[in-house]
Amino acid sequence: MDGQQMTIDDNYTGELAPGSDPQRRTIAGATITKISVGPMDNNAYLVVCSATGDALLIDAANEADRLARLIEAGAPTLSSIVTTHQHPDHWLALAEVVQLTGVPTVAHALDAATLPVTPDRTVTDGDLVEVGSLALEVIHLAGHTPGSIALALTDPASGTVHLFTGDSLFPGGVGKTPDSDHFDSLYRDVTTKIFERFPDDTVIYPGHGKDTTLGAERPFLAEWQERGW
Repeated sequence: MDGQQMTIDDNYTGELAPGSDPQRRTIAGATITKISVGPMDNNAYLVVCSATGDALLIDAANEADRLARLIEAGAPTLSSIVTTHQHPDHWLALAEVVQLTGVPTVAHALDAATLPVTPDRTVTDGDLVEVGSLALEVIHLAGHTPGSIALALTDPASGTVHLFTGDSLFPGGVGKTPDSDHFDSLYRDVTTKIFERFPDDTVIYPGHGKDTTLGAERPFLAEWQERGW
């Protein structure tokens, strides 16, 4: 770390530029801080339990120094790191952040072998990742990679679901897939496990770019299926 203090913007819009200050959203019992790192505009997310100060980092994607400053500024106690999938742009800083913090790591078993740090825990559909008094549900979305996962956090006050989707769901479509079979798998999982289950006000926090909601994306599902991406 270079000793530089990180500023966190509490005026959350979900739209960041590479190198800009991270943004923090407050919900009942938790805060969600989003930061853009690296040349591919990767999003990393820090979820902090307000009751205990325990924190979860989702995707130690790049710029370990900035992530370390984010943790220092926004996470009283980092308890774990989840990697949403095996693509290197989502774990380039993982080994360094683990070395700095010593915290356990989490990923799906199907993507674990290619990660630079062997996960301390592997998860699949329906498992819970606990952070203080919070519990984020794991949703397996096969297609972008075999072991891609999303994490669902429900605001206990409003019932709003906050869904961290990695590269499986973005504004405007599902994530990139290598062929039609993988697209069909991802489209099926995203529709049945996300769109058919969660309401329109569900907030989507993707692995790159700005946030969206299920309500904003739902009208275009048939179009995504027809175009095949």
